[in-house]
Amino acid sequence: MGKYKENARVLDQMEISPGIFSLWIQTEQIAEEARAGQFLSLYSADESRLLPRPISICTIDREKKALRLVYRVAGAGTREFSGLKAGDTLEVMGPLGNGFPLLKKKALLIGGGIGIPPMIELARELECEKSLVMGYRTDIRFLKEELEEQGPVYYATEDGSFGAKGTVLDAMEKYKPEAEVLYACGPTPMLRAIQSYARERGIECYLSLEERMACGIGACLACVCKSQEEDSHTHVKNKRICREGPVFRAEEVDLGS
Repeated sequence: MGKYKENARVLDQMEISPGIFSLWIQTEQIAEEARAGQFLSLYSADESRLLPRPISICTIDREKKALRLVYRVAGAGTREFSGLKAGDTLEVMGPLGNGFPLLKKKALLIGGGIGIPPMIELARELECEKSLVMGYRTDIRFLKEELEEQGPVYYATEDGSFGAKGTVLDAMEKYKPEAEVLYACGPTPMLRAIQSYARERGIECYLSLEERMACGIGACLACVCKSQEEDSHTHVKNKRICREGPVFRAEEVDLGS
């Protein structure tokens, strides 16, 4: 599988929740090769911002050669992207990283915050029985309709306004969805908790790590995480999230305590 640098055309963009934007772009080759769990690097038109911004793929439409990216405005770069309109062009590189393995086992997809969007394409690509657990801060549940098209969805909200009060683990304890394999994407504390949950129960588990990235192709070593084994690139117990990840088997990575 290759990676390509293209000037993608913006098809549509809208704000779907406060500070959360849904951006559809059309590419020449990237959409044809992209897989669930991979990401793109988006380049700013402002030459003073040299480094691209990594954004996970939410939905792939290979027939239209289109990709949907759902992201949160977190700084000047993403604020610039939020102003894009249909017909604009955007320099992108991808598809980058390793995605989720598509296992034919009863699956539970777990997303938290801006880790929720990648779960949609994963659910679409999985050919198995599946359910989803999604964690939000409040009852403003972006992508709710798209998620519920994929199977039963169990919710957790930090403020208790909908579903289980607390974290995704609180929702899992309350609703007790069954699974033979777990897929999760979200902030590190959530992933650490899912890692422990899977280990204690002997459940196969894959984690998509969130991390600030620089080059996006594994050259700069700015996005390493601790690993259980030495990697072939640095010969130390590190993994490059942008290259060996962002998806890892839970037992591969050390997320601390």
